[in-house]
Amino acid sequence: MKVQQISVFLENKSGRLAELTDVLGKAGINIRALSIADTSDFGILRLIVNKPEDAFRILKEDGFSVSITDVIAVEVQDEPGGLAKVLGILQSAGINIEYLYAFLEKSSNDALVVFRVEQIDEAVDLLAKHNVNVVKGSDVYKL
Repeated sequence: MKVQQISVFLENKSGRLAELTDVLGKAGINIRALSIADTSDFGILRLIVNKPEDAFRILKEDGFSVSITDVIAVEVQDEPGGLAKVLGILQSAGINIEYLYAFLEKSSNDALVVFRVEQIDEAVDLLAKHNVNVVKGSDVYKL
C-alpha cells in the first residue's frame, strides 16, 4: 500500500528545476505528482513518478541530492468535506501528517491525495477500517 516518493534537494537558482525535469524526461520517467517547498536558498522537490527506483538512480548519477520516502496515496471523496473526513480519521488516532499534496490524475471519481505520515502502517490499517481506499504503489505508478 505504500508509494515511493522521490525527494530532491534543489538549490534555488534559475534552470535547476528545468534541468531535473529534462533528465527525467530523457530517461522516460513520467512525473505523476509533485510538490515543492522552498526558501530563498533551496527547495525540496517531492515527486511521484512511474519508475521511482530508476528515477532515484538516474538523479543520483546526475549529481542531484535525492532520497526515497514512503508515502500513501489515498482516495478522498471529491466533494466538500471529503478531505476533512480522512484527516479526522487520522487525527482521532493521533497520527500526525507531516505534509500532503494532491495528485495530478484521479484513480476513480475520487480525488487522490498523497500523505506523508509518521505512523504509515497504522494509517493504512486505520483508513482501511474506515473504508477509505489507500491505493497500491503499483497502481499509482500506472496512472
